[in-house]
Amino acid sequence: MDNMTDHVPAETREPLVDSLAAVILLVVVPFGLLMPDEGAAAESSRPNILFIMVDDLGPEWISCYGGLEVKTPQIDALARGGMRFTNAYSMPQCTPTRVTLLTGQYPFHHGWCNHWDVPRWGAGCHFDPNKNMTFARLLRSVGYVTAIAGKWQINDFRVQPGVLKDHGFDEWCMWTGYEGQNPPSGQRYWDPYVFASGERSRTHKGQFGPDVYADFLVDFLRRHRDQPMLLYFPMVLTHGPQVHTPADPGAKTRLEKHKAMVRYTDRIVGRLVGTLDDLKLRRRTIVIFTTDNGTGKRFRARMRVGSTVRVVRGGKGLLTENGPWQPLIVNCPGTVPAGVVNDTLTDFTDMMPTFAELAGAELPRDLLVDGRSIAPVLLGKQKDGPRSWILAMGRGAAVLDEKGVRPTQVFTDRVLRDKRFKVLVEAGRVTRLVDLVDDPEEVTNLVGSSEPEHVAAIRKFSRVIAGFPKRDPRPRYSPTAPQAWDRKPTARSRR
Repeated sequence: MDNMTDHVPAETREPLVDSLAAVILLVVVPFGLLMPDEGAAAESSRPNILFIMVDDLGPEWISCYGGLEVKTPQIDALARGGMRFTNAYSMPQCTPTRVTLLTGQYPFHHGWCNHWDVPRWGAGCHFDPNKNMTFARLLRSVGYVTAIAGKWQINDFRVQPGVLKDHGFDEWCMWTGYEGQNPPSGQRYWDPYVFASGERSRTHKGQFGPDVYADFLVDFLRRHRDQPMLLYFPMVLTHGPQVHTPADPGAKTRLEKHKAMVRYTDRIVGRLVGTLDDLKLRRRTIVIFTTDNGTGKRFRARMRVGSTVRVVRGGKGLLTENGPWQPLIVNCPGTVPAGVVNDTLTDFTDMMPTFAELAGAELPRDLLVDGRSIAPVLLGKQKDGPRSWILAMGRGAAVLDEKGVRPTQVFTDRVLRDKRFKVLVEAGRVTRLVDLVDDPEEVTNLVGSSEPEHVAAIRKFSRVIAGFPKRDPRPRYSPTAPQAWDRKPTARSRR
């Protein structure tokens, strides 16, 4: 796994211009301290990165974004003391978001255009470390110690027990995902089923999963405080099933439990930031907070937008703004400007190049990366980023045929937007244009309008779309061995 150039087919190595970044909780040592490696002293001055990504939670549940249903004081404190982004995109659903984040590539390059639950559905499909580079491998190659805790779901740890190390992580503490034919593995919250480095997967009886994962990260921070660290924390909160938490044992209804889980998310963020304070790492650490996609559709929340209050329905899996538009907060006292609200366009593809720039790592020349670094924005050196558009795509389950897993569409539906206009692209052409400034609820389709600004917007996005592959690829992987729980191709998928 150390050969970082052996991961992307040659035919996909022409990077897109002008890609975009995502929303996430990132922790990095002061960027001004990045220097050439000069022994232990230089190592201790390199940035730590803690990346926290909440599961299934849109900005309407974060009070500093105008959410009115619960208070999130710890997350809000990060925003007050740092930079809050207002134009950040994830992908609309789990798997496309996670692979896009890890690789810096859009789904139309890495092939995970739809959701595929590897531990449950298998069929030989997996996130193959021999064919995909991750930001963890990149940073480990320049001397970082690396850890991951929480949710992965793109490999089966029973079949590939060493795969997280192959993907660049030195240590881990993971919910396994719901493994086919293994009912105890369905538990991520109470009595969680956890796969930790150096151990076999097992149930942690009587414990609350989010605390198990946070305990691991706190311990990792303490043990490696004098080394450059990458900590990736894709949380299991607030994905269903809804449960009560240790802080709200009386939560009964589904909504009460969801609110309790949001509050507990905030509590864990506070605990991690508090640990950085205790270890005197706070001023050497940038915190970026984000989520992987919108809230589940069954939940609605009041959200203050300017002088009005809107009710926002959860948009997980949707291409309207409640699906991919996410919170993104970056904080590092003394390094990231405080109290800034920034409208830079960014999406999850931008994290790989941003991490590389902050860590002083060079991206391999033959590595396709769609994203653009926003490090200069985070450091206050620039007010705006390099992007003129961002993109989101990927929802629903993938198809399994005789050749393996493939996208459900030849050209997956997607949305592109800038700071004002947004287009929906179906079958390779623009079918919808909305003005997000005048029409934030995306009611009026402006396709067909003769207004010069509308015509210009469609032309602009059409030029970008013309550069995309005409056919979305399959995920890149060499199949793992057949397993008893593997899904089988259906008659429909064979057509």
